[in-house]
Amino acid sequence: MSERPIVELGKEVGRALRAGHPWVFARAIAGRPPRLPAGAIVDVHEAGRFVARGYWDPASPIRVRILTRDPFEKIDALFWRRRIARAALLRTETIAPEATDAYRVVHGESDGLPGLVVDRYGDFLVTKLYSAGLGQHLPSILTALRAEVPGVRGIFGREEIGRDDVEGEEGPAQGRVHWGEAPPELVRIREDGGTRFLVDVRGGQKTGFFLDQRENRFALRRYAKGREALNCFGYTGGFSVHLALGGARRVRTVDQDRDAIALAVRNFRENGLDPDAHEFVAGDVFDELAAAKATGRSWDLIVLDPPAFAKSQKAVEAAIDGYASLNRAALAVLRPGGILVSCSCSARVGLADFTRAIAQAAEKARVDLQLVEQRFQPPDHPIALSFPEGRYLKVLVFRRI
Repeated sequence: MSERPIVELGKEVGRALRAGHPWVFARAIAGRPPRLPAGAIVDVHEAGRFVARGYWDPASPIRVRILTRDPFEKIDALFWRRRIARAALLRTETIAPEATDAYRVVHGESDGLPGLVVDRYGDFLVTKLYSAGLGQHLPSILTALRAEVPGVRGIFGREEIGRDDVEGEEGPAQGRVHWGEAPPELVRIREDGGTRFLVDVRGGQKTGFFLDQRENRFALRRYAKGREALNCFGYTGGFSVHLALGGARRVRTVDQDRDAIALAVRNFRENGLDPDAHEFVAGDVFDELAAAKATGRSWDLIVLDPPAFAKSQKAVEAAIDGYASLNRAALAVLRPGGILVSCSCSARVGLADFTRAIAQAAEKARVDLQLVEQRFQPPDHPIALSFPEGRYLKVLVFRRI
């Protein structure tokens, strides 16, 4: 007899869990779901036999997030410390501290900690929860982070509960200090190549910055020298700063968030770049591209890094069409010999479909492209092979022939 509540699966549902997938959806549960508080530890059974153990979330379509498939492993304070220690070890093995002090410490499901994201910004950690069920276990998580991640002055929690089953869904920006010092209004971080950024960890998107593009930002410097560049969906200027430092003659940064654009200007100054030598626009990217085509303006290098287009599985085909439309608009203002950098952070849109969307865009724009580079997420955003949803970031670099 199990010591924990039992969640019984429907027929032939347990195969994916036995293979390591960490989610149990409400529709996979047989009979009436138990009435349990968020965070309750439950045993998942199929045909009366143990399959896995996880925590309960009655508010989410993902009712159980799996923590272990070992029937003898307890979910206690020691469990959370072991998992966080394992995650922290990967970062010490893959992150060069002299190159950057901003990276992901815990990457949710791919680190065996479903629903939990922890990012490091200098001397501060920022936690983000993607399940209300984690609230009950947060004290153990914080204790483990303090023990296993050295050199931290404070841990700040982004208290909105995100949705990992619906891409792009975020609550209002808010948060609170979980431990130690409160982070300053803007945290200064270092990235590869000696680049510096100011990050709003309290109210910025996600945990404040898009750390998954860190290596890609630096890699694009090789294409920048002497080019005139357009950075679409530029946020606080991550790609723009690297392009300017790589020798771009002029960079135009476009984002609809006025506060983000203002911070992009400050980030140029942080790196000894004169903002007056570049352009910053708070506006709609599609309007910007349409206006450029109408006036005959063009660029040598264009970066497209939009938010996730596929916010649900039903939206995948519309997302593919959206990527095709966006890339077609960009190709209309890309000069011959120019570089197009097209990104997708939609896990539901695979690499093949994303590439197909850009091929359609090129065909309609009557443009020939060479694919010169494919890039993905960095090692601090690992991918569990049993969790294909974790393979989300795609960055394709094309040259217009």
